[in-house]
Amino acid sequence: MKAGRAAAIFLRQLYLLRGSLARVLPLFAWITVDIVLWGFITRYLNTVAAPGYNFVPALLGAVLLWDFFSRVMHGVTTAFLEDVWSRNFLNFFASPLKISEYLAGLVLSSVATSAVGLLVMLVLASAVFGLSFAGYGLLLVPFLLVLFLFGIALGVVGAAVVLRFGPASEWFVWPLPALVSPFAGVFYPLSTLPLWMRGLGRALPPSYVFEGMRAVVAGGEAAWAPLAWGVLLAVVYVLLACWLFVRVHRHVVRTGLLARYSAETV
Repeated sequence: MKAGRAAAIFLRQLYLLRGSLARVLPLFAWITVDIVLWGFITRYLNTVAAPGYNFVPALLGAVLLWDFFSRVMHGVTTAFLEDVWSRNFLNFFASPLKISEYLAGLVLSSVATSAVGLLVMLVLASAVFGLSFAGYGLLLVPFLLVLFLFGIALGVVGAAVVLRFGPASEWFVWPLPALVSPFAGVFYPLSTLPLWMRGLGRALPPSYVFEGMRAVVAGGEAAWAPLAWGVLLAVVYVLLACWLFVRVHRHVVRTGLLARYSAETV
């Protein structure tokens, strides 16, 4: 894999962002709305709840971390869909560009956009609502790492779905974070879920992040072993997602579907 080719994919996305305000605004708009909305909800809950419990780190912290995960996932899929929408997709794969280089470029694009979004969320949540991540300490690193890796995995899976079933299937991709969130226990412990949902939740790396976050907020300490398991699971999902994308690419090339890629279905 040549780093220059992956950097070229990232550079193209950067030029697209630089030349279009409509592409830049979503990096800030939706996360700002989420932080402001949930920030005032947590303030209200603090006024009606029993004294001594602060909802800000529990709920607003969960919203911030989940929005970071969503930004990572959508960063990958949006960069891929930019090539689909502009009908530039075939041009890439008519070149010597490797699949690994293309995916690496999508990941670099996601790193840039999600980092900007995370910075905006941190500034807004801390300056306006007093959310401090100092209490998490070093645990914040594995928290973000697990969410980042799983976001990359889900983004690559979303790109594979669109590659296999055509641009019209992008509507299956956008709601993926919302479909995952009930099983990940973003706002509640996994113990509140039915047994079958609890089993699925334990197979999702984000569940270990939010269980650990709630343990820290409650005044305890998050266990490092479950977090390590969450990191391992996330790495496995990334590898499986990349394997799936490669398999789908080979299928659409071998069957000729790639050459007939249209604006509807393949």
